[in-house]
Amino acid sequence: MVKYLHEAGHKVTVASLARSAEEADASEGIKDYCDDYVLCRVDNIVQAARMGLRLFTREPSSMGFFYSSKLQKEVHRLLAEKNFDLIVVFSSTAAQYVSHVSHIPKLLDFCDMDSQKWLAYAKFKSWPVSMGYHLEGTKLEREEKILCTQFDLCTCATGFEVDTLEGYNTGVASGFFPNGVDFTFFTPGDADYDRRSISFVGRMDYYPNEECVISFCKKVFPVLQKKYPDVTFTVIGAAPPANIMALNDIPGITVTGTVDDIRAYVRKSAVMVTPLEIARGTQNKILEGMAMGVPVISSHTAARGVDAVIGKHILAASSPEEYVAHISNIFDNETERDRLAKAGRDRVVTHHNWPRAMELYAKAMDECLAIAQEKNR
Repeated sequence: MVKYLHEAGHKVTVASLARSAEEADASEGIKDYCDDYVLCRVDNIVQAARMGLRLFTREPSSMGFFYSSKLQKEVHRLLAEKNFDLIVVFSSTAAQYVSHVSHIPKLLDFCDMDSQKWLAYAKFKSWPVSMGYHLEGTKLEREEKILCTQFDLCTCATGFEVDTLEGYNTGVASGFFPNGVDFTFFTPGDADYDRRSISFVGRMDYYPNEECVISFCKKVFPVLQKKYPDVTFTVIGAAPPANIMALNDIPGITVTGTVDDIRAYVRKSAVMVTPLEIARGTQNKILEGMAMGVPVISSHTAARGVDAVIGKHILAASSPEEYVAHISNIFDNETERDRLAKAGRDRVVTHHNWPRAMELYAKAMDECLAIAQEKNR
Protein backbone atom coordinates (compact mmCIF):
# COMPACT_ATOMS: atom_id res chain seq x y z
CA MET A 1 0.00 0.00 0.00
CA VAL A 2 2.82 2.39 0.87
CA LYS A 3 4.68 1.47 -2.31
CA TYR A 4 1.53 2.15 -4.34
CA LEU A 5 1.12 5.61 -2.79
CA HIS A 6 4.78 6.41 -3.40
CA GLU A 7 4.61 5.33 -7.04
CA ALA A 8 1.44 7.40 -7.49
CA GLY A 9 3.42 10.51 -6.52
CA HIS A 10 2.34 10.93 -2.90
CA LYS A 11 4.72 11.85 -0.08
CA VAL A 12 4.08 9.26 2.60
CA THR A 13 5.00 9.44 6.28
CA VAL A 14 4.75 6.17 8.17
CA ALA A 15 4.61 5.96 11.97
CA SER A 16 4.52 2.53 13.57
CA LEU A 17 5.57 0.23 16.39
CA ALA A 18 7.97 -2.69 16.49
CA ARG A 19 7.80 -5.25 19.28
CA SER A 20 11.15 -6.89 18.57
CA ALA A 21 14.41 -6.45 16.71
CA GLU A 22 13.11 -8.97 14.17
CA GLU A 23 10.04 -6.83 13.46
CA ALA A 24 12.17 -3.70 13.23
CA ASP A 25 14.56 -5.34 10.76
CA ALA A 26 11.69 -6.72 8.67
CA SER A 27 10.26 -3.23 8.22
CA GLU A 28 13.47 -1.62 6.94
CA GLY A 29 12.53 -1.99 3.27
CA ILE A 30 9.54 0.31 3.62
CA LYS A 31 11.85 3.32 4.07
CA ASP A 32 12.54 3.39 0.33
CA TYR A 33 8.94 4.41 -0.29
CA CYS A 34 8.58 6.96 2.52
CA ASP A 35 9.14 10.69 2.70
CA ASP A 36 9.53 10.19 6.45
CA TYR A 37 9.57 7.07 8.60
CA VAL A 38 9.20 6.73 12.37
CA LEU A 39 9.52 3.37 14.10
CA CYS A 40 9.29 3.12 17.90
CA ARG A 41 10.48 -0.01 19.68
CA VAL A 42 8.38 -1.26 22.57
CA ASP A 43 8.94 -3.98 25.14
CA ASN A 44 6.34 -6.76 25.29
CA ILE A 45 6.50 -6.90 29.10
CA VAL A 46 5.80 -3.18 29.38
CA GLN A 47 2.99 -3.44 26.83
CA ALA A 48 1.47 -6.38 28.69
CA ALA A 49 1.51 -4.28 31.86
CA ARG A 50 -0.28 -1.46 30.02
CA MET A 51 -2.81 -4.03 28.92
CA GLY A 52 -3.35 -5.32 32.45
CA LEU A 53 -3.86 -1.86 33.90
CA ARG A 54 -6.90 -1.40 31.68
CA LEU A 55 -8.65 -4.61 32.74
CA PHE A 56 -10.82 -2.80 35.27
CA THR A 57 -11.46 0.34 33.22
CA ARG A 58 -13.82 1.10 30.34
CA GLU A 59 -10.86 1.27 27.95
CA PRO A 60 -10.07 -1.91 25.97
CA SER A 61 -6.93 -3.68 27.15
CA SER A 62 -5.76 -4.12 23.55
CA MET A 63 -5.61 -0.34 23.24
CA GLY A 64 -3.15 -0.39 26.13
CA PHE A 65 -1.03 -3.09 24.53
CA PHE A 66 -0.57 -1.04 21.35
CA TYR A 67 -0.04 2.31 23.06
CA SER A 68 3.38 3.94 23.25
CA SER A 69 3.92 7.38 24.77
CA LYS A 70 7.04 7.68 22.61
CA LEU A 71 5.08 7.05 19.43
CA GLN A 72 2.38 9.48 20.59
CA LYS A 73 5.01 12.20 21.02
CA GLU A 74 6.37 11.46 17.55
CA VAL A 75 2.88 11.73 16.06
CA HIS A 76 2.34 15.09 17.80
CA ARG A 77 5.69 16.28 16.44
CA LEU A 78 4.87 15.20 12.89
CA LEU A 79 1.46 16.89 13.03
CA ALA A 80 3.10 20.13 14.21
CA GLU A 81 5.85 20.08 11.59
CA LYS A 82 3.97 18.95 8.46
CA ASN A 83 0.81 19.88 6.62
CA PHE A 84 -0.80 16.52 5.90
CA ASP A 85 -3.59 16.23 3.34
CA LEU A 86 -4.85 12.90 4.69
CA ILE A 87 -4.31 10.60 7.66
CA VAL A 88 -4.76 6.86 7.07
CA VAL A 89 -4.95 4.60 10.12
CA PHE A 90 -4.62 0.84 9.95
CA SER A 91 -6.63 -1.03 12.63
CA SER A 92 -8.69 0.21 15.56
CA THR A 93 -5.83 -0.03 18.07
CA ALA A 94 -3.75 2.51 16.12
CA ALA A 95 -6.60 5.03 15.89
CA GLN A 96 -5.94 6.30 19.41
CA TYR A 97 -2.85 8.22 18.22
CA VAL A 98 -4.86 10.56 15.99
CA SER A 99 -8.42 10.33 17.34
CA HIS A 100 -8.09 13.92 18.63
CA VAL A 101 -7.21 15.37 15.21
CA SER A 102 -10.12 17.19 13.61
CA HIS A 103 -8.54 19.54 11.04
CA ILE A 104 -7.20 16.86 8.67
CA PRO A 105 -9.32 14.33 6.70
CA LYS A 106 -8.99 10.88 8.31
CA LEU A 107 -9.59 7.37 7.00
CA LEU A 108 -9.73 4.45 9.45
CA ASP A 109 -9.12 1.06 7.87
CA PHE A 110 -10.40 -1.43 10.42
CA CYS A 111 -9.44 -4.23 8.02
CA ASP A 112 -11.16 -6.64 10.45
CA MET A 113 -13.58 -5.69 13.23
CA ASP A 114 -11.30 -6.85 16.05
CA SER A 115 -14.02 -6.79 18.69
CA GLN A 116 -15.80 -9.67 17.00
CA LYS A 117 -12.65 -11.78 17.13
CA TRP A 118 -12.39 -11.31 20.91
CA LEU A 119 -16.06 -12.25 21.27
CA ALA A 120 -15.43 -15.36 19.16
CA TYR A 121 -12.45 -16.31 21.36
CA ALA A 122 -14.76 -16.34 24.38
CA LYS A 123 -16.69 -19.28 22.90
CA PHE A 124 -13.53 -21.39 22.75
CA LYS A 125 -12.17 -20.59 26.22
CA SER A 126 -13.11 -22.00 29.61
CA TRP A 127 -14.45 -19.86 32.42
CA PRO A 128 -13.13 -17.54 33.87
CA VAL A 129 -10.84 -16.83 30.89
CA SER A 130 -13.86 -16.75 28.59
CA MET A 131 -15.31 -13.94 30.71
CA GLY A 132 -12.16 -11.87 30.13
CA TYR A 133 -12.35 -12.34 26.37
CA HIS A 134 -16.04 -11.44 26.35
CA LEU A 135 -15.36 -8.32 28.41
CA GLU A 136 -12.58 -7.22 26.06
CA GLY A 137 -14.76 -7.83 23.01
CA THR A 138 -17.61 -5.83 24.50
CA LYS A 139 -15.34 -2.92 25.45
CA LEU A 140 -13.64 -2.92 22.06
CA GLU A 141 -16.97 -2.98 20.21
CA ARG A 142 -18.05 0.09 22.17
CA GLU A 143 -14.73 1.76 21.34
CA GLU A 144 -15.08 0.92 17.63
CA LYS A 145 -18.45 2.67 17.55
CA ILE A 146 -16.91 5.78 19.14
CA LEU A 147 -13.93 5.73 16.76
CA CYS A 148 -16.23 5.60 13.74
CA THR A 149 -17.60 9.02 14.63
CA GLN A 150 -14.07 10.48 14.87
CA PHE A 151 -13.15 9.60 11.27
CA ASP A 152 -14.55 10.74 7.92
CA LEU A 153 -14.56 7.28 6.33
CA CYS A 154 -14.10 3.75 7.72
CA THR A 155 -13.14 0.75 5.60
CA CYS A 156 -12.81 -3.04 5.91
CA ALA A 157 -11.15 -5.78 3.86
CA THR A 158 -14.21 -7.94 3.23
CA GLY A 159 -17.89 -7.49 2.61
CA PHE A 160 -18.97 -9.32 5.76
CA GLU A 161 -16.74 -7.06 7.88
CA VAL A 162 -18.39 -4.04 6.24
CA ASP A 163 -21.75 -5.54 7.20
CA THR A 164 -20.62 -5.63 10.83
CA LEU A 165 -19.34 -2.05 10.61
CA GLU A 166 -22.57 -0.77 9.07
CA GLY A 167 -24.53 -2.70 11.69
CA TYR A 168 -23.16 -0.26 14.28
CA ASN A 169 -25.49 2.38 12.75
CA THR A 170 -23.08 5.26 13.43
CA GLY A 171 -24.00 7.09 10.24
CA VAL A 172 -20.35 7.25 9.18
CA ALA A 173 -19.56 6.39 5.57
CA SER A 174 -18.01 2.99 4.98
CA GLY A 175 -15.87 1.57 2.19
CA PHE A 176 -14.19 -1.63 1.10
CA PHE A 177 -10.93 -2.71 -0.46
CA PRO A 178 -9.63 -6.30 -0.34
CA ASN A 179 -6.26 -7.77 0.44
CA GLY A 180 -4.13 -8.64 -2.55
CA VAL A 181 -1.47 -11.26 -3.13
CA ASP A 182 1.71 -11.08 -5.18
CA PHE A 183 0.88 -13.83 -7.67
CA THR A 184 4.19 -13.26 -9.47
CA PHE A 185 5.95 -14.43 -6.28
CA PHE A 186 3.45 -17.07 -5.16
CA THR A 187 3.41 -19.19 -8.31
CA PRO A 188 2.85 -22.90 -8.99
CA GLY A 189 6.00 -24.99 -8.77
CA ASP A 190 7.57 -27.17 -11.45
CA ALA A 191 8.38 -30.15 -9.20
CA ASP A 192 5.97 -33.00 -8.47
CA TYR A 193 3.85 -32.83 -5.35
CA ASP A 194 3.44 -35.58 -2.76
CA ARG A 195 0.14 -37.32 -3.52
CA ARG A 196 -0.83 -37.92 0.12
CA SER A 197 0.36 -34.68 1.69
CA ILE A 198 -1.49 -31.89 3.51
CA SER A 199 -0.10 -28.53 4.57
CA PHE A 200 -1.09 -25.72 6.92
CA VAL A 201 0.59 -22.30 7.05
CA GLY A 202 0.37 -19.76 9.85
CA ARG A 203 2.14 -18.18 12.77
CA MET A 204 1.67 -20.77 15.47
CA ASP A 205 1.64 -18.58 18.59
CA TYR A 206 -1.63 -17.12 17.25
CA TYR A 207 -4.47 -18.82 19.11
CA PRO A 208 -6.88 -19.37 16.16
CA ASN A 209 -4.09 -21.17 14.26
CA GLU A 210 -3.10 -23.18 17.31
CA GLU A 211 -6.70 -24.20 18.09
CA CYS A 212 -7.55 -25.31 14.55
CA VAL A 213 -4.34 -27.31 14.03
CA ILE A 214 -4.80 -29.24 17.27
CA SER A 215 -8.44 -29.91 16.40
CA PHE A 216 -7.48 -31.12 12.90
CA CYS A 217 -4.82 -33.45 14.31
CA LYS A 218 -7.28 -34.92 16.82
CA LYS A 219 -10.43 -35.21 14.71
CA VAL A 220 -9.43 -35.42 11.04
CA PHE A 221 -5.88 -36.72 10.66
CA PRO A 222 -6.42 -40.07 12.49
CA VAL A 223 -9.34 -40.90 10.19
CA LEU A 224 -7.26 -40.08 7.12
CA GLN A 225 -4.36 -42.12 8.50
CA LYS A 226 -6.53 -45.23 8.71
CA LYS A 227 -7.59 -44.73 5.11
CA TYR A 228 -4.19 -43.61 3.78
CA PRO A 229 -1.34 -44.96 5.99
CA ASP A 230 1.20 -42.82 4.10
CA VAL A 231 -0.64 -39.51 4.61
CA THR A 232 1.42 -36.59 5.96
CA PHE A 233 0.50 -33.26 7.55
CA THR A 234 3.05 -30.43 7.62
CA VAL A 235 2.47 -27.45 9.92
CA ILE A 236 4.50 -24.51 8.62
CA GLY A 237 4.92 -21.36 10.68
CA ALA A 238 6.95 -19.44 13.21
CA ALA A 239 6.91 -19.66 17.00
CA PRO A 240 5.12 -22.96 17.62
CA PRO A 241 4.36 -23.36 21.36
CA ALA A 242 5.07 -26.58 23.26
CA ASN A 243 1.69 -28.18 22.55
CA ILE A 244 2.17 -27.65 18.81
CA MET A 245 5.77 -28.93 18.86
CA ALA A 246 4.48 -32.06 20.63
CA LEU A 247 2.55 -32.92 17.46
CA ASN A 248 5.90 -33.97 15.97
CA ASP A 249 5.56 -37.12 18.09
CA ILE A 250 2.58 -38.24 15.99
CA PRO A 251 3.68 -40.34 12.99
CA GLY A 252 3.09 -38.48 9.75
CA ILE A 253 2.96 -35.00 11.32
CA THR A 254 5.80 -32.47 10.99
CA VAL A 255 5.94 -29.07 12.67
CA THR A 256 8.61 -27.01 10.92
CA GLY A 257 8.77 -23.78 12.90
CA THR A 258 10.25 -20.85 10.96
CA VAL A 259 11.34 -21.70 7.41
CA ASP A 260 13.24 -19.63 4.85
CA ASP A 261 10.57 -19.98 2.18
CA ILE A 262 7.09 -21.43 2.72
CA ARG A 263 6.60 -21.91 -1.02
CA ALA A 264 8.84 -24.98 -1.16
CA TYR A 265 6.71 -26.69 1.47
CA VAL A 266 3.28 -25.70 0.21
CA ARG A 267 4.01 -26.56 -3.42
CA LYS A 268 4.92 -30.12 -2.40
CA SER A 269 1.52 -30.68 -0.80
CA ALA A 270 -1.51 -32.15 -2.52
CA VAL A 271 -3.83 -29.89 -0.56
CA MET A 272 -3.70 -27.00 1.91
CA VAL A 273 -6.15 -26.83 4.80
CA THR A 274 -7.25 -23.72 6.72
CA PRO A 275 -9.77 -25.12 9.22
CA LEU A 276 -10.00 -21.97 11.34
CA GLU A 277 -13.17 -21.60 13.39
CA ILE A 278 -12.05 -18.17 14.67
CA ALA A 279 -11.45 -16.00 11.62
CA ARG A 280 -12.21 -12.44 10.60
CA GLY A 281 -11.20 -10.64 7.43
CA THR A 282 -9.09 -12.29 4.76
CA GLN A 283 -6.72 -15.13 5.54
CA ASN A 284 -3.72 -14.37 3.33
CA LYS A 285 -2.58 -17.97 3.68
CA ILE A 286 -5.63 -19.01 1.62
CA LEU A 287 -4.79 -16.52 -1.15
CA GLU A 288 -1.15 -17.62 -1.20
CA GLY A 289 -2.08 -21.30 -1.43
CA MET A 290 -4.53 -20.63 -4.26
CA ALA A 291 -1.92 -18.51 -6.06
CA MET A 292 0.56 -21.40 -5.84
CA GLY A 293 -1.92 -23.73 -7.53
CA VAL A 294 -2.60 -25.83 -4.44
CA PRO A 295 -6.25 -26.69 -3.73
CA VAL A 296 -7.46 -25.14 -0.48
CA ILE A 297 -10.01 -26.65 1.89
CA SER A 298 -11.16 -24.04 4.37
CA SER A 299 -13.69 -23.70 7.13
CA HIS A 300 -16.79 -21.81 6.03
CA THR A 301 -15.81 -19.17 8.60
CA ALA A 302 -12.43 -18.48 6.96
CA ALA A 303 -13.80 -18.81 3.42
CA ARG A 304 -16.04 -15.76 3.97
CA GLY A 305 -13.01 -13.51 3.61
CA VAL A 306 -12.06 -14.74 0.13
CA ASP A 307 -13.69 -13.52 -3.06
CA ALA A 308 -14.19 -17.03 -4.42
CA VAL A 309 -17.04 -19.45 -5.12
CA ILE A 310 -17.10 -22.46 -2.81
CA GLY A 311 -16.94 -25.65 -4.85
CA LYS A 312 -15.55 -23.87 -7.89
CA HIS A 313 -12.41 -22.07 -6.68
CA ILE A 314 -12.10 -23.31 -3.10
CA LEU A 315 -13.62 -26.06 -0.96
CA ALA A 316 -15.20 -25.55 2.45
CA ALA A 317 -16.05 -27.92 5.29
CA SER A 318 -18.03 -27.73 8.53
CA SER A 319 -17.23 -31.09 10.12
CA PRO A 320 -14.38 -33.63 10.35
CA GLU A 321 -16.34 -35.88 8.00
CA GLU A 322 -16.50 -33.16 5.34
CA TYR A 323 -12.75 -32.48 5.61
CA VAL A 324 -12.04 -36.19 5.20
CA ALA A 325 -14.37 -36.44 2.19
CA HIS A 326 -12.86 -33.41 0.43
CA ILE A 327 -9.27 -34.46 1.11
CA SER A 328 -9.98 -38.04 0.00
CA ASN A 329 -11.47 -36.79 -3.26
CA ILE A 330 -8.34 -34.75 -3.98
CA PHE A 331 -6.06 -37.66 -3.06
CA ASP A 332 -7.99 -40.09 -5.28
CA ASN A 333 -8.88 -37.83 -8.20
CA GLU A 334 -5.95 -36.08 -9.85
CA THR A 335 -8.24 -34.47 -12.41
CA GLU A 336 -10.25 -32.81 -9.65
CA ARG A 337 -7.07 -31.60 -7.97
CA ASP A 338 -5.86 -30.07 -11.24
CA ARG A 339 -9.23 -28.37 -11.76
CA LEU A 340 -9.23 -26.77 -8.32
CA ALA A 341 -5.56 -25.80 -8.62
CA LYS A 342 -6.15 -23.93 -11.89
CA ALA A 343 -9.47 -22.39 -10.82
CA GLY A 344 -8.03 -21.16 -7.53
CA ARG A 345 -4.98 -19.62 -9.17
CA ASP A 346 -7.11 -17.92 -11.83
CA ARG A 347 -9.46 -16.46 -9.21
CA VAL A 348 -6.64 -14.90 -7.23
CA VAL A 349 -5.15 -13.38 -10.37
CA THR A 350 -8.46 -11.73 -11.33
CA HIS A 351 -10.00 -10.87 -7.94
CA HIS A 352 -7.22 -10.59 -5.37
CA ASN A 353 -4.48 -8.86 -7.35
CA TRP A 354 -2.86 -5.79 -5.79
CA PRO A 355 -3.60 -3.41 -8.70
CA ARG A 356 -7.35 -4.04 -8.31
CA ALA A 357 -7.15 -3.71 -4.54
CA MET A 358 -5.22 -0.46 -4.82
CA GLU A 359 -7.73 1.00 -7.30
CA LEU A 360 -10.40 0.50 -4.63
CA TYR A 361 -8.01 1.91 -2.01
CA ALA A 362 -7.54 5.08 -4.09
CA LYS A 363 -11.30 5.34 -4.51
CA ALA A 364 -11.74 5.15 -0.72
CA MET A 365 -9.16 7.91 -0.17
CA ASP A 366 -10.85 10.17 -2.75
CA GLU A 367 -14.20 9.56 -1.09
CA CYS A 368 -12.74 10.38 2.33
CA LEU A 369 -11.34 13.68 1.04
CA ALA A 370 -14.66 14.54 -0.59
CA ILE A 371 -16.59 13.83 2.61
CA ALA A 372 -14.22 15.97 4.67
CA GLN A 373 -14.47 18.81 2.16
CA GLU A 374 -18.27 18.66 2.28
CA LYS A 375 -18.21 18.81 6.09
CA ASN A 376 -16.08 21.95 6.01
CA ARG A 377 -18.34 23.88 3.64
